[in-house]
Amino acid sequence: MIPATQPRQGGVRLLAAGRDGCIRHLRRDDLASVFTPGDLVIANDAATLPASLAGVHCPTSEPVEIRLAGWHAMHDPTRFAALAFGRGDYRTRTEDRPAPPALAPGDCLALGPLAAIVEAMLDHPRLLRLHFLGDARSMFAGLAAHGRPIQYAHVPAPLALWDVWTPLAAHPVAFEPPSAGFAIDWRTLAACRARGVRFATLTHAAGLSSTGDAELDGRLPFDEPYRIPARTAAMIAEAKGNGARIVAIGTTVVRALESAAAADGVVRAGDGVARGRIHRATRLLVADAILTGVHEPGESHFELLRAFADDARLATIVAALEHGRYRAHEFGDFVLLERAPVH
Repeated sequence: MIPATQPRQGGVRLLAAGRDGCIRHLRRDDLASVFTPGDLVIANDAATLPASLAGVHCPTSEPVEIRLAGWHAMHDPTRFAALAFGRGDYRTRTEDRPAPPALAPGDCLALGPLAAIVEAMLDHPRLLRLHFLGDARSMFAGLAAHGRPIQYAHVPAPLALWDVWTPLAAHPVAFEPPSAGFAIDWRTLAACRARGVRFATLTHAAGLSSTGDAELDGRLPFDEPYRIPARTAAMIAEAKGNGARIVAIGTTVVRALESAAAADGVVRAGDGVARGRIHRATRLLVADAILTGVHEPGESHFELLRAFADDARLATIVAALEHGRYRAHEFGDFVLLERAPVH
């Protein structure tokens, strides 16, 4: 796939893959046209934190980059799972970044105006649990002053925080953008409303898309907290009762919905944590379709798509994406995939 190399590129496209095997090539601006009156479209309203922090490992005075990777719990905002890298920055491919200094519990990290303590190493030299000293207010102020968006080498120009906020961004809990949300803007929402399409949101703390280490990548996605508003849960129940289609905007929404669903498919309002992967053996209880970015086989996001379609159908979609030179990664093009009917 061709990587998208900058935010807000023109000519963004949409490949719509129906459950009947039909593939349509559209513009992103045509998104509302692929929804059916009565559909319930659900998006993630998480805003993205400036979660990359350059600093120093105090015991060795060696440079370190910390990438916040997950909340210990959303009600405990100063503790995170995090990745550590050695010298360098995003201009070097994540896979080629040097290892961090040898880290140990109790080590202090000076991260600009912030001080943090390594609470524990999490069974990998790059993966740790981190505790920021001070209260949550001072921590968020320090992140705003010193942090940068997590960025990868395929995007050469430095990203600003507004580059990684979707038009729906509200609650600052994500570590990378819930990028399928870039497809939704207020003009699209107005067109959806005119078609009788309903819209709701949830909040899911989207995590990292890559760690630079094959073994760690095999664990992605990490555990990710979410919050389902009571209004959204009620709208899901109404849609299911009416036989309407539920369309998830992004893999994070699928994870939240399926994690919050009881065995009978009823989605519970409130807070929870999405754990483990959704894959080919997962029986989806809520999502009937997904709008997602362009993902490649082998990625954890692509593995989730196997719950919506078999390998033959996905191979056809991948071939169409490659032939059409669709752009991948967080600022790329989009795919709408309907779930195959259950027999």
